Amino acid sequence: MTSSTDYYDQNAQRFFEGTIDVDMSKLYERFLPLIPAGGLILDAGCGSGRDALAFQNSGYDVTAVDASEKLCKLASALLNKPVQCVVFDRVAFHEEFDAVWACASLLHVPKVELSDSITALIRSLKSGGVMYCSFKWGDKERIVDGRLFTDMTDESFKDLMSEISPSALVETWITEDQRPERDEQWLNALIKLS
Repeated sequence: MTSSTDYYDQNAQRFFEGTIDVDMSKLYERFLPLIPAGGLILDAGCGSGRDALAFQNSGYDVTAVDASEKLCKLASALLNKPVQCVVFDRVAFHEEFDAVWACASLLHVPKVELSDSITALIRSLKSGGVMYCSFKWGDKERIVDGRLFTDMTDESFKDLMSEISPSALVETWITEDQRPERDEQWLNALIKLS
């Protein structure tokens, strides 16, 4: 993730300003009802801290992590609490969270490393926990502006999850990018552990 992390370190303020006000409420409406009131959420790849703040303001206990040191500092200031700087496959939580939120973050992990990263995040969930993640819709692995993108389709994501956690229930759906200047589709996925 070095090239992508370098990109976010070099463009942290611009990225923060471009994402902080994006309306994600429709995704929250599908995710939050699956979590107990006041439950523990891991925001994995929190970026600006936008979603962590929304969850915190809704009464959830949120731990946020990101791989970019500069985004961690910006998100820490927004959340008024520390944000840990760590990459996904080094996440060391074990059965601590009711939910993991990985919005537009796992998409920067190389395809060959995705299984390890998702496994580390799933390991952080309590029994019966839920995880949300999203990828740009497609079937390529590509570099854009110095960032790696691993795109996913419904089929490729479900195939990956059948290798990682065959008993997990996986629900996927497509949405349009919420930023007015973007014409992209996103693959959204909810993973429910038994």
